[in-house]
Amino acid sequence: MTINYDKLLALKIPDAEQTYTDKDTILYALGVGLGHDPLDLKQLDFVYEKNLKALPTFAAMVGYPGFWVRELDTGIDWVRIVNGEQSVTLHQPLKPTGTVIGKTRVLEVIDKGQGKGAVVYAERKVIDKATGAVIATVGQTTFCRADGGFGGPPRESPPVHPIPERKPDLVCDLGTRPEQAIIYRLTGDRNPLHIDPDMAKTAGFPKPIMHGLGTFGVVGHAFLKSVCDYDPTRVVSFGGRFSAPVFPGETIRTEMWCDGNVVSFRASVPERNVVVMNNGRAEVRG
Repeated sequence: MTINYDKLLALKIPDAEQTYTDKDTILYALGVGLGHDPLDLKQLDFVYEKNLKALPTFAAMVGYPGFWVRELDTGIDWVRIVNGEQSVTLHQPLKPTGTVIGKTRVLEVIDKGQGKGAVVYAERKVIDKATGAVIATVGQTTFCRADGGFGGPPRESPPVHPIPERKPDLVCDLGTRPEQAIIYRLTGDRNPLHIDPDMAKTAGFPKPIMHGLGTFGVVGHAFLKSVCDYDPTRVVSFGGRFSAPVFPGETIRTEMWCDGNVVSFRASVPERNVVVMNNGRAEVRG
């Protein structure tokens, strides 16, 4: 398999219509670690239907077109891909239930060279089926580790958001559970890399790793807790770059720098002293 630049840029990814229920919203929240403290009433709002709220990062999961990198004729070695970057921009708060249409397209493909991989940039518009209004714009960058050198035209990667050099204003440690990736995969991404030990070893990992979007959700939880006091209506956007995998059961430490309505963030695993998400930028209301 080899990437064909023009073919991949013109790829028609089928629209994805999804009706999601309170069960889906709750399952996602459980999959990213909400409810670890069942007596925390603010967390309970995301895992209990009584006053249910949707996590802002859940927008990255609704209208999801499936594992299109594997299912469509992309030329990508899907076994060796990892999430590179992820972002969500909320044009209105995400409702805890609804029917949406996800429209996904490939924006750009960057050939980093033979042995250096390739980067695929995609965007998804999440649209309310009833009104036609755009609820969220979801950005995803996929790092294709085995696909460099396909001969794509010269392209520069966009600049990353800089992290301030001062000490962080806020720090939040959230633990993950050993079975967390097994739960999270039920939200839609069933890549065996996250559950099958043999597949993980084939991909170059000693054991199954957390989904990139699972890590994204845990870091989003830390941001929502520390900056927004669990009020999802305050979140305008949230996004960052993945820099290393997380193994289920590890702690994720999120450091945050607050400058007006913009919050820079970085996440690490203190047990291994490794940064797992970097160059993060979020924006809040109020």
